[in-house]
Amino acid sequence: MDDLNAFLEPGMLVTHPTQPDWGLGQVQSNIGGKITVNFRDAGKVVLDGTRVMLMPASET
Repeated sequence: MDDLNAFLEPGMLVTHPTQPDWGLGQVQSNIGGKITVNFRDAGKVVLDGTRVMLMPASET
């Protein structure tokens, strides 16, 4: 499978498409398809980049 999030870099802001209650997240790392994101309302989460496509966001 392809890494749907290969373009994500540390510092970028994202949202999770099926977990809007997690709030805005900041990418901490993106290594080998494993993406660590620190979400405002869910804390640090490690995601499989082949299973979910995070959505770029902006601070609002």
